Amino acid sequence: MIMEYYDTIIKTLHELNWISLIVRAILSMIIGGLLGHERGKKNRPAGFRTYMLVCFGATIVMMTNQFVYQTYGVSDPVRLGAQVISGIGFLGAGSIILTGHNQVKGITTAAGLWAAACSGLAIGIGFYSGALVAGVGIYLIMTIMQRFDIHFQDHSPITTVYLEFDKKRPFSDFLYYTREHNLSISDIHITKNKLLKDKAISATLILKSEEPRTHSEILELIKQAEGVQFVELT
Repeated sequence: MIMEYYDTIIKTLHELNWISLIVRAILSMIIGGLLGHERGKKNRPAGFRTYMLVCFGATIVMMTNQFVYQTYGVSDPVRLGAQVISGIGFLGAGSIILTGHNQVKGITTAAGLWAAACSGLAIGIGFYSGALVAGVGIYLIMTIMQRFDIHFQDHSPITTVYLEFDKKRPFSDFLYYTREHNLSISDIHITKNKLLKDKAISATLILKSEEPRTHSEILELIKQAEGVQFVELT
């Protein structure tokens, strides 16, 4: 009796009806809102409402596709969903920005938007278990896994720094200083800063430490170099 009741509920939720429409809409808003809340706390370009709209919109697309397929017996049942996966790229690209220090930000947000859309597609077609697993997995990646990402980055031998150097001193002195402290420079990008005028030069450097050092230790080492007026990690 219980199994028959359970099968009836599952069948109802997989079919396109008012009950499944409401369940899918609510579930998409919950998962989208959960993912967007994590990004919103960090003041990212796409936050709570953006993620919710992306997930909800993808759900609507898949339900529309299912409706057309079941009602008219034409069209591929996943055709519109494929367009969402490729079309979400324009929204993700809009969240990726290049800072004044040539630092790229927003890639995780863009990937999260794409993943939220995929979760919405799963909800829209009635793949509830897959959508729930995906939603939890995406949330864990964006929260817990960030701690591991920060740890790995901080202990990486390669780091990128932005610095402002006194223009009255030879920049070669700084290069000699880095070599003496077992730091090799693999790339230098000189940037123009109108605020500095002729007082200092600004540059973005990619450094590699020959010794085991954290990024904080490398930053402190760079600060001690003569002529360095300002330095920060990027």
